[in-house]
Amino acid sequence: MAFLLAVAFGAGASGCEGAGPDGPATVEVRVPDGFDPLPVPPQNPLRADRVALGERLFFDPVLSRDMSVSCGTCHLPERAFSDGLGRSLGVEGRVGLRNAPTLLNVAYRTSLFWDGGALFLESQALVPLEDHREMDLPVEGALDRLRQHPEYPVLFAEAFGGEGPSVRTLTYALAAYQRTLVSAPTAFDRYRAGDDGALDAEARAGLALFQTHCQSCHAGPLLTSEGFENNGAAVTDEDPGRERITFSAADRGTFRVPSLRAVARTAPYFHDGRFQTLEAVVAHYDRGGDATPGQSPRVRPLRLAEADRDALVAFLRTLDDAAAPVDRPAN
Repeated sequence: MAFLLAVAFGAGASGCEGAGPDGPATVEVRVPDGFDPLPVPPQNPLRADRVALGERLFFDPVLSRDMSVSCGTCHLPERAFSDGLGRSLGVEGRVGLRNAPTLLNVAYRTSLFWDGGALFLESQALVPLEDHREMDLPVEGALDRLRQHPEYPVLFAEAFGGEGPSVRTLTYALAAYQRTLVSAPTAFDRYRAGDDGALDAEARAGLALFQTHCQSCHAGPLLTSEGFENNGAAVTDEDPGRERITFSAADRGTFRVPSLRAVARTAPYFHDGRFQTLEAVVAHYDRGGDATPGQSPRVRPLRLAEADRDALVAFLRTLDDAAAPVDRPAN
């Protein structure tokens, strides 16, 4: 079985040490220049055996009720770990509430899900596992399957000091793998580092527009404020946004600001995948959103010329890391 045991991108520090003389091997994750060291909680180090186990679990449909979908069904490596659907499909083809966001650089996120309903990777996995629209499998049912599997009990024991499948070891393994999903450097990164030829004239013009109109929400190495905004996109009572977890009317229509890393590969866009192209997204912001209740004051009409809208899209396309898709392991 082919497992992704290391990610070697860029030249930044990883925050992870290699194998010690008596300790287990650990995964070194290289990150692009400008990124902080990879956040790794001390209770869940990036041991190579845990990462390999987490990758196998991530792509194994054993964790869904009818064994038809896996985490990897909605997070495809070739689509920057999104799935290309407006709203993702779970068991029996059930349509989910939301678009599957990219998992690239998920280790750096300060909250998870569109509504920020999880704060840690170690807790996030339980939500899609048990959600009726997604994998629809109670966690105890998933653990029973893993305990009866011909290979998983041994793999868990090796990765967790003799402990078999449990809520802790299952979520820790999945989290360990997801922390290795880090972007490669982009043309934009090369331009920032001094390579003037990395962006053509149109993309440079788009960068200037981006810095003027977009950086209040999409800033820093990850191109996100990590905040929550109402971007002027209408919502439904079924999915009112952050209000689902805060029960505050003021949070209706607010969603987590996504990272724009690899944005060209993560269409369709917005929480419900309503826009199929970057051009449509730029047009939404250019007209100042849809004047929805509670719309952020940051979303206001830009009234850009067509050439300027095209330049902005050209710049956004330079944020694709162009990393080769990783191979999925056989189950």
